[in-house]
Amino acid sequence: MIAAGLLVLPTATGLVLPTAARRRAAPQCMAASLEPGDKVAVIGASGNVGKLVTLRLSDSFKVTGISRNPSRVRDFLPADKVELCQADLDDPAALESALSGAAACVICTGTTAFPTQAWSKSGEEGVRTAVIKALFEGDEALEEGLNPLDLLKSRWQAMLRKLDGQGYNTPRNVDEKGTLTILKAWEAAAGEQRKRLIMLSSIGVQRRTQMPFPVLNACGVLDAKAAGEEAIRADAAAAGYSYTIVRPGQLFGGPYDNNYYLGTLFQLDKDTETQGVKMERGDTLLGDTLRSTLAEVTAQLMESGAALDLDFVVVNEKGEPPSVEGLRQTLASL
Repeated sequence: MIAAGLLVLPTATGLVLPTAARRRAAPQCMAASLEPGDKVAVIGASGNVGKLVTLRLSDSFKVTGISRNPSRVRDFLPADKVELCQADLDDPAALESALSGAAACVICTGTTAFPTQAWSKSGEEGVRTAVIKALFEGDEALEEGLNPLDLLKSRWQAMLRKLDGQGYNTPRNVDEKGTLTILKAWEAAAGEQRKRLIMLSSIGVQRRTQMPFPVLNACGVLDAKAAGEEAIRADAAAAGYSYTIVRPGQLFGGPYDNNYYLGTLFQLDKDTETQGVKMERGDTLLGDTLRSTLAEVTAQLMESGAALDLDFVVVNEKGEPPSVEGLRQTLASL
């Protein structure tokens, strides 16, 4: 059901995006800057990146960590600095309550590119049986005359649609539909208080037809992220808040059980030789990204107000981590 007073805009995949009907598209330079004490909500706060983002942002802001299982990080995050809320992407009411008054959001949600237990409704169960069952439930009438390759493609796409419809944590349900749910809940919960949104996306979204990314996109993870990005851009333009889309490479580093650091999260990966940070606007680089680097870059974005209304890629390379000043200069130059 679409709430009264909302205008719906079509997205590339046919889903609809809520925007305040009374607002016109506002120039992004008009978006207000974050201030110390503003509420920042981190969605996906119990993930390996989300918990670091939540921890780091609590140095500067009033932080609410939103997770479907907050108990996983209750001992990791300081109770006196972080409020934890339970909410899932399929529970708009719980999301709206958790996002109440949030001036900024960081979307750290995501799922695996291929079927794993992360696709299960609990995130802890296997999905092999469901995948195999769906693959063997073909429509013989529609498949008659297909060659083996086309038959495989048809069964594969049908399997994904079935898992989507059954509510599994597929890329479409998490990265596309989930992002739209977040945007709707945030609008209802914070309205004109919204200032800034950061989405952690992926390299390859804008290159998903170029090798090797079609392999990664076999289950539609890059298509789903692209749809989520499109929804954010449209919503930000209509509502007048600023956005940044961050594109990490394949994530590595951790697990992170130690929550003690001085200054930056770079210290949490002391043993790695690849703590140099390379960033470029758009979707241009190849490489891997330390989770601690991604979290520190995200925090610096929120604190500095840099890289507004754009997307960029961040990967690690051999070398020492940058200084705070050097990192902020690079972000400002994007």
